[in-house]
Amino acid sequence: MRYEITGSNLQIANIELKPNEVVNAEAGSMIYKSGNVNIAVETKGIGAAVKRILVGETLFLTKFTSVGGTGLIGVAGRIPGKIKAFKLKANEDLIAEKGAYLASESNVNIGVKIVKKIGAGLFGGEGILLQQIKGPGTVLLHAAGDLIDYKLEPGERMDVDTEHIVAFDTSVDYDIRRVGGVKATLFGGEGLFLAQLTGPGRVVLQSMTKSLFTQKPATRTTKTRTTNSGDVLGGVIRGMSR
Repeated sequence: MRYEITGSNLQIANIELKPNEVVNAEAGSMIYKSGNVNIAVETKGIGAAVKRILVGETLFLTKFTSVGGTGLIGVAGRIPGKIKAFKLKANEDLIAEKGAYLASESNVNIGVKIVKKIGAGLFGGEGILLQQIKGPGTVLLHAAGDLIDYKLEPGERMDVDTEHIVAFDTSVDYDIRRVGGVKATLFGGEGLFLAQLTGPGRVVLQSMTKSLFTQKPATRTTKTRTTNSGDVLGGVIRGMSR
């Protein structure tokens, strides 16, 4: 899959399709397509559709196929943020947050990862279900805000607010730990629990959280007027990946 990612914090993945090449994408993510690209619904079976709902995705995938020559499609996330590509080898897995999937080659499988540890299951912001993405193939994930990419060494640990996790290797151990003592828990402003990620493996984080973008704007009401707060995001850069 050949693609080009354009934009800064409002990114679009521009995907070039070879003749008869198929790419799957999250339903509703398409921005544009060339006229020779056909659109269909990709179910991958009822079981797969149910799993997609469990991990916060739409019921079905959109299937794009180029007919009679090279085609082009553009896909993007629903909130400001970054798009990151992961090239997975055969049977290589990647664990991702719920709702992170954007697009992939047709042979990439999107499943469910059940968090087995009781602490993670009860107190993790992602609950007990995460997305398990299996190669071979390229998958595009969408994150909120900017991306931070870390490589943890064996035994190296990173404590992260659960909502800021985008993805991590299956070699990374995932658990939940309480933040500090009683004072930190009550007055620290970081919530009660953090995700404990222990290497070896790659960890990708996001600077913002999707819940911040989905919350209604704060509204202040006085006797004379009502004021709504909002932000304007912009900027353009270009990058090419093959």
